[in-house]
Amino acid sequence: MSAIEEPQKILTPLQIGQKIRRMAYEVYERNFTEKEIVIAGIVGEGYEFAKRLAAEISRISPMEVRLIELRFDVHAPKQSYIDFGNDEVVLEDHVVVVADVVLNTARTMTFSLQPFLQKGVRKLQVAVVVDRSHRLYPVSADYVGYSLSTTINEHVQVILSKPDQEGAYLQ
Repeated sequence: MSAIEEPQKILTPLQIGQKIRRMAYEVYERNFTEKEIVIAGIVGEGYEFAKRLAAEISRISPMEVRLIELRFDVHAPKQSYIDFGNDEVVLEDHVVVVADVVLNTARTMTFSLQPFLQKGVRKLQVAVVVDRSHRLYPVSADYVGYSLSTTINEHVQVILSKPDQEGAYLQ
């Protein structure tokens, strides 16, 4: 019988903040000609990351940043309807950055990108705090806070919504 290991903190709140700031500069550099950009956060911690990324982009650039939440069941994305969270979201001819905390197999991200393809967006990009690179789907991140090589059995969790537990953990 093996003992359950305690999660190892791999990113502190300060480090996560620094990575989000760097990603905000990268988003701005790659899209500096845009007047407006849309940051779409995947429900839960992904939306918390999106809020922070949007705030940082607003702080460093003249771009108008619109924030939307992608609501769906992340455990069964194939069976879920994706709700954009806002009544009338105009995305046609806009740059959209879809944000989540961990990109592992890319299953959740693949399903979250599909509705944008039907909305006529000009450019679709992906931002993640941690990239694990265990792809089952051909999706990669344009903006990565931290790339981490792990075994398939290891678990990465990023917590942003609970200040007393904030960080990225490997178990």
